[in-house]
Amino acid sequence: MKVLLFNGSPERANGCTYLALAEIAKTLEADGIGTETLSVGSQPVWDCIGCNHCQSAGLCVFEEDVVNTWIKKAREADGFVFGSPVYFAHPSGHLLSVMDRMFMAGRDAFAHKSAAAVVTARRAGTTASLDAIQKHFTDAEMPIVSSTYWNMVFGPAPELVDRDQEGLQTMRNLARNMAWMLQCIQLGKEHGVTPPVAETAHWTNFNR
Repeated sequence: MKVLLFNGSPERANGCTYLALAEIAKTLEADGIGTETLSVGSQPVWDCIGCNHCQSAGLCVFEEDVVNTWIKKAREADGFVFGSPVYFAHPSGHLLSVMDRMFMAGRDAFAHKSAAAVVTARRAGTTASLDAIQKHFTDAEMPIVSSTYWNMVFGPAPELVDRDQEGLQTMRNLARNMAWMLQCIQLGKEHGVTPPVAETAHWTNFNR
């Protein structure tokens, strides 16, 4: 089993968000779960333009950034953690643009797989940012992994995140819950328990 951890910080590849994800990765690996951490980086990222090319191709029409590579990796993964710093009480624009396109073009890569959101902040905006990220999961039929507190660490600099012992403990408990959920899903598959098949999408038009 393998978990992909996405670092949505375009600023610091080894900053606060990285430290939170690293604590999760270390704990997952101690429980026998493989991990890979991917960074969104600081290069420009396309936003979704609603062209619907991906609905037939299974990949995004824009090939210049990480989206299609990450979709392909996601199809081989069992679980996901999306991490982001908090900017103006929301996740990084880079991460949201990437997630919008990944979940539009590669929904099949995420459906019925475990997911968690993690955020880092100096002070406020954390719960709103978690909510924004987790909306992608609930639209894609993904079970959400929780912890013993909301999945956040505090500190404007890495050395201060290291001092947030409750936050780091929350990351470790999150990782253990993720490992447990992945193992339960795997055991279910081995005993013939398969994911449900959703009804065909029906869009109700309220503008009548």
